[in-house]
Formats: sequence, structure tokens, C-alpha cells
Amino acid sequence: MAEGTDALVAEHAEIEQRLADPATHADTALSKRLGRRYNELSPIVAALNEHARIGDDLAAAQELAAEDRSFESEVESLTAALGESTEKLTRLLAPRDPHDSSDAIIEIKSGEGGEESALFAGDLVKMYTRYAEQRGWKVEVLDSQDTDLGGYKSITMTVKAPSSASPDAMPYGVLKFEGGVHRVQRVPVTESQGRIHTSAAGVLVMPDIDDDSAVEIDDNDLRVDVYRSSGPGGQGVNTTDSAVRITHLPTGTVVSCQNERSQLQNKETAMRMLRVRLTALAEEQAASAAAAARKSQVRTVDRSERIRTYNFPENRIADHRIGFKAHNLDIVLNGDLQPLLDALHEADLADRLARVGEA
Repeated sequence: MAEGTDALVAEHAEIEQRLADPATHADTALSKRLGRRYNELSPIVAALNEHARIGDDLAAAQELAAEDRSFESEVESLTAALGESTEKLTRLLAPRDPHDSSDAIIEIKSGEGGEESALFAGDLVKMYTRYAEQRGWKVEVLDSQDTDLGGYKSITMTVKAPSSASPDAMPYGVLKFEGGVHRVQRVPVTESQGRIHTSAAGVLVMPDIDDDSAVEIDDNDLRVDVYRSSGPGGQGVNTTDSAVRITHLPTGTVVSCQNERSQLQNKETAMRMLRVRLTALAEEQAASAAAAARKSQVRTVDRSERIRTYNFPENRIADHRIGFKAHNLDIVLNGDLQPLLDALHEADLADRLARVGEA
């Protein structure tokens, strides 16, 4: 482990020097990327220094205790402190997703259940929006297709943290395990006989990639269609062909945007969404290949896997990946997601630590 940690310490020192150079800050994207990496490495370097200090103190106390038994209590306390420091360092060094310190793009689509599914998609939008507000994050809708009853056929939104946010409190790292099929069991507002229906909505959570070099996109692989915007948007929204739909022909990936005022703005936003989708697709394929050797209990998933059930008659929420159950569905839908997210991240940490043991 020493060789790996030495490399991290050296990287931290190098980034510190680069951030001290005014020329670095002339490139906003570069300084932002270096700043985030520096913030990721700082807790690890601090923990390494603490671990080394306690180890040195313990060695000195053991030498003294060999001659003077009054130092034995200090040896015991330092041994315990070294154990805690080792555990902390192990958690920090566990393999992690390089995108954890990114903002997030969340896409929610209605599925089985027609209008009821669209209404449930709206409930999920409110849940994530209220949670984001509690965290001090900003939510921005990039594209949406709503329904007459106030639900969503589909919606794509960004979740951004303030610049002061710590690396372990960034939207993608916190919300990434929300991807998958969310199932709801309740009596729909459209049901006249009071029967409980089951419907579902799909959620996709992706890191908001702001690096144009993250994935190469050939213009020849794109089909760009423009059409007239629909829905809310203010005066003039329906008078010009400002909405943009982009199809990436090699993968069949389709993105669209109609929320901006101009066609150019909508195209820029759509290209940003396409870049994120293609990056997520490439990483999902790589992860699927790696999963042939091992299967993680908790992972970032697409909309093909049912991960959670929201049962309204019993006021119950259940996450099927980790066996989490709670009878406070009303509170969760109001944005109180933290206990559930904490449980998911603890299960993921246990899996990552197990991989450290296998290495």
C-alpha cells in the first residue's frame, strides 16, 4: 500500500503547486478539475500523516514502556488510536467512483401504468427536488414532457452543488444509487373503484461531465432535428422551431431539449446531455464486463432493474438491493432520503472494502 499512497501524496503536492500558479486559474475548467481532485486527496493525505504520527508515537511509547511500566497505559491508548486511524484510512483508500465528486444529471421516465406512472414520476421529481433543497443544491430542468394531470412522461434535470461543497457531498456521489426501476403501489386518482394499482417509473442518474474530451463525438454520426417547442415557456415558445432533437446513430441514443429560448441554446444543452449519456453508456458497458467476475450488492444501474417499492396503503418504502424497509413513505417522498441513502452507501462501502481484501 505504501507505493500507492506515496503516489497519492506526490499527486497532492503537485496539484497544490499548480493551484498556486496564477496561470492555472486562467483556465477555469482546469482549475475547477484540479481543485476537485485536490479536495479529494486532502483528507487522504491528512489521514496518512495522522497514521504516521500515531505510529511514531506508539513506537516511542513502547520503547519507554520497556524500561518504565508507567508508560503501558499510553501504549494501550495509542494502540487503540492506531487501530481507529487504520480503519479510517482503509475507508478512505477503498476503490471509489472517479465521478463521485461531480454534479448529477437525473432523467426520470414514466413506464408501466399510463397516466398513473406519469404522476408517480412527478412525485419522484418532487422528492429529489426537496432533498436537493435540503442539501443546498440547485435543480435545473433541461427538458421535460408533462401530462394533462401534472405528471411527466419524461424529465431531465441537473443537480448542482455550491462551489464550497466538500467532495463527499456532491450530487452524483450521493444520488448515484437511485438509478433503476421505482415501483409504486397505490390507488390512482383515475381509479373510480378504489382498487390498488402497480405502476413504475425509470430513473437514470449520470455524472454531469463538463470535460469535452471525456468522449469524442463525430458530427457525421449525428442526426439533428428541429421542431416547435410545446408546453410552458413564456411568450414566443410555440412560434419558432427552437426545440432540438439529436440522435447518435451508432448507439441509437436520442436526446432532446426545448426549455431554452433559442435553437442554438437548445442544441448546446442537448449536446451536453448526449455527451453525458454516451459517457455513462461506455462506463456501463465496461462495468458489465467487469461484473462477470464479481457482482456488487449495490451499484449504479440503468432503468432495467427494479430497485425499490413505494407502498402507499402501508406507508412503506422498501429497497430490494439491501433489504431496507421503513414505514415512513410520506416523509421520504417529502425529501427525507438521508437514512435510505446512508444505508445504500454503507452497503457499497462494505463491498468496496471487501474488494480491498481480495486485492
